[in-house]
Amino acid sequence: MEKNSLENNWFKQQEKDLLMEAAEKRNKRLKEATAKLGMEEVEKIRVAHWMKCPKCGHDMKEFVLEGVEVEQCTFCSGVYFDRGEIESLLLRKTPQRFTFFRKFFGLD
Repeated sequence: MEKNSLENNWFKQQEKDLLMEAAEKRNKRLKEATAKLGMEEVEKIRVAHWMKCPKCGHDMKEFVLEGVEVEQCTFCSGVYFDRGEIESLLLRKTPQRFTFFRKFFGLD
């Protein structure tokens, strides 16, 4: 196997490991916050903010692009990803990521 290929594989694995570690930390924080507030309070907050833009508070619309669910504000056009969606996008092969972003920005 060529040296560059080995290096590329090593970097890809390191990137994947970092993303997985970040996801584990995020899940741990979520569990701790849920335990601290209690499920009833967490559910009340979730219902109050469901599909509302975290920036301006307006309604969000959801669409699927290249298999990834994307939420976009109908007012300020902010774009948001649910937990794990951006990681799944980042773990795709480079041409697949380029295709997603080209379609997202209307370049294709």
